Amino acid sequence: MKSKSYNGQVIPINRDNVDTDLIIPKQYLKSIKKSGFGPFLFDSLRYNDTATLDSNDEREENSEFILNREPFRKGNILVSKSNFGCGSSREHAVWAIQNYGIDVVIAESFADIFSRNSFKNGLLLITLESQTINEIIDSSLSSNSYILDVNLAEDKILLPNDKTITFSISRSYKDRIINELDDIELTLRNKDQIKNYENQMKLSKPWLFNNE
Repeated sequence: MKSKSYNGQVIPINRDNVDTDLIIPKQYLKSIKKSGFGPFLFDSLRYNDTATLDSNDEREENSEFILNREPFRKGNILVSKSNFGCGSSREHAVWAIQNYGIDVVIAESFADIFSRNSFKNGLLLITLESQTINEIIDSSLSSNSYILDVNLAEDKILLPNDKTITFSISRSYKDRIINELDDIELTLRNKDQIKNYENQMKLSKPWLFNNE
């Protein structure tokens, strides 16, 4: 298995129940291109005005929101609390997070639908205990720089104080992210078995293939 690690500034979102409408509002769901959603991540918190997919110039930033403050503006590891990604199912929420440049989301727990969409799109989700989450959030908010080193191959996170945290994700999830596989590539891994099954079906139930 290949090695994969992420190193970067934490973006602390210190709240529970961050829903998908908060991650990206419904007015930006018209496009299905999987790109261009980064500017609209946490739109209602990030800006004091509104925009459309086609008009996002010269917007008024909310200076109090974390993404508009240094050093968080350039962070790539988002850390939040429980039930992250709850609400309606929208892959756009995952796309917006990825388009912004975020590689990893760490939380106490994730909504099931958001987890499935993240798995499908190769966004790494990590769950940690509440005490650890609070430590990371509090420390990052009180520091000029708070960098995590996430080693996916070894299931470890190195904190700035040299403390190591272990986490657990499924082998299939890890394999998909490390090897950058999509649904088609995963299916093609079993192409020989699929072909053998088709050949067996042609012999046992030939009427299913009369139109070939």
